[in-house]
Amino acid sequence: MAAAAGNVEFIRARSDKREYRRLLLPNALECLLISDADTDKAAACMEVGVGSFSDPEGLEGLAHFLEHMLFYASEKYPGEQDYTKYISEHGGSSNAFTSSETTNFYFDVNADNFEEALDRFAQFFIKPLMSQDAVLREIKAVDSEHKKNLLSDGWRMHQLQKHLASKDHPYHKFSTGSWETLETKPKERGLDIRLELLKFYENYSANLMHLVVYGKESLDCIQSLVESLFSHVKNTDQISFKCPSQPLSAEHLQLLVKAIPIIEGNYLKISWPVTPNIQFYKEGPCRYLSHLIGHEGEGSIFHIIKELGWAMDLVAGAGSDSNEYSFFSVGMRLTDAGHDHMEDIIGLVFKYLHLLKEDGIHEWIFDELASINETEFHYQDKVHPISYVTATVSSMRVVPTRGMAGWRIIAVKVCAK
Repeated sequence: MAAAAGNVEFIRARSDKREYRRLLLPNALECLLISDADTDKAAACMEVGVGSFSDPEGLEGLAHFLEHMLFYASEKYPGEQDYTKYISEHGGSSNAFTSSETTNFYFDVNADNFEEALDRFAQFFIKPLMSQDAVLREIKAVDSEHKKNLLSDGWRMHQLQKHLASKDHPYHKFSTGSWETLETKPKERGLDIRLELLKFYENYSANLMHLVVYGKESLDCIQSLVESLFSHVKNTDQISFKCPSQPLSAEHLQLLVKAIPIIEGNYLKISWPVTPNIQFYKEGPCRYLSHLIGHEGEGSIFHIIKELGWAMDLVAGAGSDSNEYSFFSVGMRLTDAGHDHMEDIIGLVFKYLHLLKEDGIHEWIFDELASINETEFHYQDKVHPISYVTATVSSMRVVPTRGMAGWRIIAVKVCAK
């Protein structure tokens, strides 16, 4: 079966001279090809629809551990760290991250070395070795990352929020992994962690993958390269993970939790579970709300709190946490006086939310946001290829193909109608 190339007109900035093509490989791997004749760097990003929510019970952090292991060696390139060495020796960089429902791998390299680099990258998803001698070293690396996270207030507060969620929801689980979860406890249960890793890797099916490839070659050349390399990725028709709705039920709401930070300072964060932000990228309700709550002009909630001497800044918005849930949060750095008036600040925030609800939705605000976003989109600086591919790949699961190049303005433009 031949690959299917989509003839789609992409929404893009007026100054964008790049060419785009959607490609569906016979193994159901969906690709976006980007040709930029002026680039001196090439880049690629693969998003796999398997993340920490898929960790087996009692093997917390296995998805993250697998992410680490794929960097080591492959059947085609068995030299240890061959991929990483090749990238660094040819002016590039590489990295990866594991989120709740996906794992992302990405790199950039000098444009003239792209074919060789992409071949090494493709082996992550074709035939990685994951040798026994690398297992303990990477468990130690994961454990080191976990220990570093323990010193991060942002990570600690995120983990606290997860801990307060329903124990039956995967959001509640520890996801980074540690020596205890990947070595000590599996051994106590008589498990071979490498065999568990190989078993988990079977979830990496082509039908759950999205790939963005960015090079200086023509689209036809890039397509030929992608077809020759990534058509070998196995498609085992895995079903994408579906988590059970919201991680917070009534018993987990209306809680006031106080925690002592590592770095001195006072910070207030108010969070609510909301309908998944991803599902409403066209309507953009959270974009509208964050614009109003985060406004700093006279009459805004922040202006009032700042005038009282209680806060130094305010941020508001929703994360794209999952296809099934999101959290909308309002966060503030408080002064010492603000710390003493924390409950008053919370009261003011809820009064402001009630005011917004009573006032209703205003189309002129959507029109204003649409105008601002469209102007920013059309006159933005050119984004570095590695940043461009990582930002674009995540939109492929959500945004229709024609919007992939311009997804940042679509939501608000639709709302303005």
